[in-house]
Amino acid sequence: MSALRILHLSDTHFSGDGGRHYGVVDTAEHLRRALSHVAHLTFDLVVVSGDVSQDGSEASYRQIRDAVTTWTRARGARAVFAMGNHDQRAAFRAVLGDGQPDADELQLSGIDLDRPVASVVEQDGWRVVVLDSSVPGAGYGRLEPEQLAFLRETLADTVVHGTVVVVHHPPLRAQTDLLQALALDEHDGREFLDIVRDTDVRIVLSGHYHMPITEIVAGVPVTVAPGVTNLSRAFADPAEESAIDGFGGSVVTVDVDRVRVVPYLERLTPDDMVFHYDADVVAQIIQDAGRAELS
Repeated sequence: MSALRILHLSDTHFSGDGGRHYGVVDTAEHLRRALSHVAHLTFDLVVVSGDVSQDGSEASYRQIRDAVTTWTRARGARAVFAMGNHDQRAAFRAVLGDGQPDADELQLSGIDLDRPVASVVEQDGWRVVVLDSSVPGAGYGRLEPEQLAFLRETLADTVVHGTVVVVHHPPLRAQTDLLQALALDEHDGREFLDIVRDTDVRIVLSGHYHMPITEIVAGVPVTVAPGVTNLSRAFADPAEESAIDGFGGSVVTVDVDRVRVVPYLERLTPDDMVFHYDADVVAQIIQDAGRAELS
């Protein structure tokens, strides 16, 4: 079996009008830098694990599709995208299909544009499953019973080399109070992990937290990519929330008997933060999110 090499990116937050994220970040430049950082390497997959767009516009999806797929196809790789909490299903699907635009997809979503954006593709003995953990109008994550059943049915049969699952909200605890309030529903996360346990899933790729985290859960590596648009300050006061002007990604190699995750991060400004919310602001956001019980 030849190793599978994945460039794992997340949280690109493109806007259709090219506006700066938080009035600070040039998201297109951050993506360019994130790709240039590893341009000397070869990849089989380039995965953007959610929050592809900030404004959910078709224009934003066209911009990132053109940037990412041009880069991947020049290297013989395939692009994969997943829905995040900032994404909009109809516009995402109009431009990126069900998340695997470079392949013929077996679709869960059918013709209803408001249903979750999910798919499974098998290629060269590998299987890539994309799930949709977004909740329209909310920042926290859910996996609807239909998707969990889809995942369980898909994994009932093995493939030659194994399966990669992509889902925006990771089935892991967050590092800060705000991110935990906006995490994947705890029950859904447990059921997801029960489903992938003892299957051919080799790795789960997630985003949302804007910081690199890798944890072995249910015998499966779950890895969170650092944000392309900004980097969360993982070890600041957990009651506050802040991010610095930087970008990152991870190079993931899945081989015969091991999985290797190597994140990279670059800070672009030494002092300025993209944003900083004090504890009172965070508490209000958590209350508004309707998930205060998870904080």
